[in-house]
Amino acid sequence: MEFTALLSLLDATIRLSTPLLLACLAGLYSERSGVFDIGLEGKMLAAAFAAGVVAAITGSAWAGLLAALAVSVMTSLLQGAAAISLKGNQLIAGVAINMLAAGLTTFLGQQWFRQGGRTPQLSGQGRFGAIELPFAREIGQVPILGPIYEELISGHYILVYIAFLAVPVTAYVLYRTRFGLRLRAVGENPKAVDTAGISVIGLRYQAVLITGLLCGFAGAYFSIAQGSGFGNNMTAGKGFIALAALIFAKWRPVPAMFTCLLFGFLDALQIRLQGARLFDVEIPVQAIQALPYVLTVVLLAGFIGKAVGPKAGGVPYTKER
Repeated sequence: MEFTALLSLLDATIRLSTPLLLACLAGLYSERSGVFDIGLEGKMLAAAFAAGVVAAITGSAWAGLLAALAVSVMTSLLQGAAAISLKGNQLIAGVAINMLAAGLTTFLGQQWFRQGGRTPQLSGQGRFGAIELPFAREIGQVPILGPIYEELISGHYILVYIAFLAVPVTAYVLYRTRFGLRLRAVGENPKAVDTAGISVIGLRYQAVLITGLLCGFAGAYFSIAQGSGFGNNMTAGKGFIALAALIFAKWRPVPAMFTCLLFGFLDALQIRLQGARLFDVEIPVQAIQALPYVLTVVLLAGFIGKAVGPKAGGVPYTKER
């Protein structure tokens, strides 16, 4: 493979892995606190819709981003109320959020814009543009390292940089702060945390709040950065892939980043391979498109080994009296 083609493939890998990484980190906070979150897909979809609608009305990508964060947080708190306060089944609460978001975004989009559930096309200030880092063009003239800086590191949307910056921030928060220690403890042994006089419910709601914020960034990326408006089911199962990446990474932030990059690479590769031929026979597009999902199952089944999540994950906490 030529160097230019390789850079293009890696550039696409970074772009495609960004929403996966944001959603994966979002699920990490939630599940580390003991709240199993299968509703990542729904929160991203709701956020993507909110961002597309507000950006189309106001012409501002920043207003769309704020709307995405607000809607995702509200959706996350709704799921938290069902799973934490009302002590409902966390899996069912997540599935309900996914179904609610899928149906409501299509219905509202059709009622408001009459474009088959899509929002109007965005342009100009209505969507985020690529950021050129300092001296990208000058350094780009340097052989090998220059194109890497200009094409691979520079030229991404601001949400890409936020996503990758969130990895060391998450690692620091989880392993170097009092909040992170308590968060990990409440996911392993909530009774011990409660005995120490710390609110289990409060910690879990804080984790759910952070989950909502990160899903908001991920959803906004789909509609006002990578895309130019909201489209029906535009998250296309990325929330479930992010959940698989979280399990593959065994609930750790840095391995989660590399896992999301791997899945992003597979997604970028399947786009490149469309129309490829094997033994003079063109491979069906559907088979190529299914490649990332098939390899996800293979990787999880064959290479992950035993993955044990937080011991209190998925179990509502009831304070003993």
